[in-house]
Amino acid sequence: PDLAAKVEKLKTLTKESQEEQSKAGLDTLTDEERVRFLSLNESYRVKFGFPFILAVRNATKYTVISAVEGRISNTPEEEFVSALGQVHKIAWMRLLGAIDYPNPAGFLTCHVLDTANGCPADNMRIQLHRLSPPDAAGLIAEFRTNDDGRLPGGPALKGSDFQVGVYEWTFYVGDYFARKNTTTTGTPFLDEIPLRFGIDDPTEHYHVPLLVSPWSFSTYRGS
Repeated sequence: PDLAAKVEKLKTLTKESQEEQSKAGLDTLTDEERVRFLSLNESYRVKFGFPFILAVRNATKYTVISAVEGRISNTPEEEFVSALGQVHKIAWMRLLGAIDYPNPAGFLTCHVLDTANGCPADNMRIQLHRLSPPDAAGLIAEFRTNDDGRLPGGPALKGSDFQVGVYEWTFYVGDYFARKNTTTTGTPFLDEIPLRFGIDDPTEHYHVPLLVSPWSFSTYRGS
């Protein structure tokens, strides 16, 4: 179905589509945004001969407009592949919402490395929050890293607690570097580091580490 048509006829959609469009904020487009989106969508349809498709459940209206702006420069062959990928995402997310997985095999781990001192970041305080789904949002747990910079006791999330959604680590690096007597500024450049990430597959291992100094940090999805 045409995403632009969905914007114009939101109340006539299925429950799933209404929920997805509302989460993306497509029902709150300003007049300028609506005109811009409909114009881009028409140009897209003329060029490719099929409607613009985007998995909008975890997108914002800015994501939607940015996506059509970026994809309209594709070749027809490239865009057909992109559109099929979006159909796969839509089907995947709806499938996850329709089935019950009471004891998923996936789990979440963390590892903190102190790149300033060249060692694991031991005894660092870390909090894990769940941000979505909203009915399960809140603080999950607080940890202290062990001598290896890992979480004591194994995964931060596993079993029934390991749910698809958006999460956030908070790393209290200012306290850690004060304990290590590492030189910092009076107003720390990095004090608390929030790291937001998404879990999309309840069957997989998500390793979300932090490499940190008083002046920089990086992360990646490890294994």
